[in-house]
Amino acid sequence: MKNIVLTGFMYSGKTTVGKMLERLSGRRFVDMDSYIEQRSGMPVSRIFSDYGEEWFREREREACRALAGQRNLVIATGGGAITFPENVITLKKSGVIVFLDVPIEVILNRMKDDKTRPLLSGGEREETARKLFIQRQPLYRAAADIIVDGTESPIEVAQAVLEILKSSR
Repeated sequence: MKNIVLTGFMYSGKTTVGKMLERLSGRRFVDMDSYIEQRSGMPVSRIFSDYGEEWFREREREACRALAGQRNLVIATGGGAITFPENVITLKKSGVIVFLDVPIEVILNRMKDDKTRPLLSGGEREETARKLFIQRQPLYRAAADIIVDGTESPIEVAQAVLEILKSSR
């Protein structure tokens, strides 16, 4: 079976929906950021602070190649993974890219109490999130094989993904 690759902005529900898809589809779930953390032996926030974003992005490219070499996975990408064409090409070789489309206002509501995102550290979190969102939306849409409304409950989103995949066979 092809991999299901979930993409979307931070707080779009990739990890939560991915876990639901694992349960419903029998595929194994892999969160790409967790995968990188396990292999590097440190959290993403520390990777960013100690080594910088470029070092992290290289680990992300390595993760894309490694995970695309496997089958029967549900992969939750990091929010920035799909912004690099090389990653899109790599992930499409073994999977279907599903964009969880969530409006910025919903994202901002979901992120309000979380201070763990390296790209949103600092005083202008909302402004930074809005700018990133505007930059990334066209890239997510261009990479997507399937676009799903990510504002529904995680189980409803997961079921919608599976229905679309089933009907496109």
